[in-house]
Amino acid sequence: MSTPERLDGRALLYVGIALITWSSAYAAIAYALASFTPGEVALARLGIGAISFAILMAAKRVPMPAKRDWPQLAALGVIGLTVYHLCLNTAETRVASGTAAILISLVPATTAAVSAIWLRERLSPRTLTGLAIALIGVVMVVLASGKNVRFEPMAALVLVSVVACAIFFVGQKPLFARNTLLGVTGFTFFAGALASIPFGLGLPGALAHAPASHIAALVYLGIAPTFIGYIAWNAALHRASASQVSSFIYFSPPIAVLIGWAWLGEQPTLLTLVGGVITVGGVVLANARKRSAPAVVTAAPVKQC
Repeated sequence: MSTPERLDGRALLYVGIALITWSSAYAAIAYALASFTPGEVALARLGIGAISFAILMAAKRVPMPAKRDWPQLAALGVIGLTVYHLCLNTAETRVASGTAAILISLVPATTAAVSAIWLRERLSPRTLTGLAIALIGVVMVVLASGKNVRFEPMAALVLVSVVACAIFFVGQKPLFARNTLLGVTGFTFFAGALASIPFGLGLPGALAHAPASHIAALVYLGIAPTFIGYIAWNAALHRASASQVSSFIYFSPPIAVLIGWAWLGEQPTLLTLVGGVITVGGVVLANARKRSAPAVVTAAPVKQC
C-alpha cells in the first residue's frame, strides 16, 4: 500500500530527528579525525550502520529489495554514502566549518534540480523563491557565527558531496514504491560499507592506539547520525517529495549553532538569530501548499414547461 505524498506531521517528525542527529555529526567527525584518517572514519561509520541495519532487518524479517533493483541500489550506496562521506571527511581536514556549512546548504537546490530532471517533479516559483530565501538566511547564520570562511581548493570535495547526496536522495525515491523502507536503506548501506573497505584498511591498527573518547565518537557517528538519522530521513522521503524533504537541510547550520550555544556556550548574535528566522521563513515558503480555489456551485437549469 503506497503512502500519499504529503509533508504531514509524521514526516516533519522524521525530518526533525534526522536533522538533529546529522547536525551533531560535524563535531563528531572533526573529533574522530584526530586519531583516524578520513577513510577510516567513513568505514567505521558505514560499517557500524550496516551492521545495525543487518541486525534490525533480521529481527524484523525485512525482505531484501527486488533483485532487479540491486544494481541501482548498489550504485546509490557507493555514490551517496561512500563517495559522500569520503569527500566530506577529507574536506573537513582542510576546509573551515563555515565554508563547509555554506556549501552543504546547496543540497536542497541541487536535489530540487535533480528531482525536476529525474523524477519530473514540478517546481513552482514559490518553491524556488523559498529555497533562495532560505539559502540567504543560512549564509547570514554562518557569517555571523564567527567562523573563518575562505576559499580553499579542498572545498571542491564538498561540492562533490553535495551532488552525491542529491543523487542519493532522488534515486531512492522510486524504489520505495516496490520495496520496504528498511530494505532499500539497508541495502545501500551494505554497498556503501563494502565500497569503503579499501579506504579504511588501517582501521584495526588505528583502533588499537586511539583513545577511548575518539572510538566513542566513531560509535556515535555509526549509530546516531547514520543508523537513526538515515532511517528517519528516508521515512520522511517515503512520505513526501524529495525536493520538499531536502529543503529542510537548510535548518542544519542554525541547529548546529543552537547545539554550540547549549553545549559550548557559544551565544549567537542578533544577525545569527535574524538569519535563522529568514531560513525558517524560506523553508516554510518553499513547502507552502497552494490553496485550491473554492468550488463554485452552479444551479441546475430550470426546465421550461
